[in-house]
Amino acid sequence: MNPLWGTRLDTDELSRIGLSLGSDVPLFVLGASAWAEGRGERLPPLELPERWYVVVHPGVAVPTAEVFHAPELTRNSPLITIGAFFQSGGRNDCEGPVRTRFPEVAAALDWLGQYARAQLTGTGSCVFASFDTAADAERVAGRVPDRWTSFVARGLNTSPVHERLNWGVAKR
Repeated sequence: MNPLWGTRLDTDELSRIGLSLGSDVPLFVLGASAWAEGRGERLPPLELPERWYVVVHPGVAVPTAEVFHAPELTRNSPLITIGAFFQSGGRNDCEGPVRTRFPEVAAALDWLGQYARAQLTGTGSCVFASFDTAADAERVAGRVPDRWTSFVARGLNTSPVHERLNWGVAKR
């Protein structure tokens, strides 16, 4: 918005507007690692170790609304602190309903879980696992069954795209 329309809005205002489009938008406006709280509107910065990720798409679509309307979806999960998240590896309350409704996603989670802790991306359908090195991630990605697609991505703390597009944005 800022470069196209000359609005010169700061990241807080852009994030507030973006939240009306989707809960993930403020994180992308920020363009850096953060701990998301609430619906995604509170984003305390977080420096993460750089890791490599294998992302697997099991060839099915998972409608977010269907997962959120699942009667068995936990609606009262206790809040988790940053420290507890890193100790436990976190959890995704959507995984149970997705596994039940989408067997191919469950199969991808189980397959990738042979190599590292496999997790669901949001409500899916992609699954991912993290690795210390690019070589480890590439080795696992090379073994992904032909019926699925995959790619390797490097985790970064600051988005290079965000830096290039950040013309005229006031920092908070």
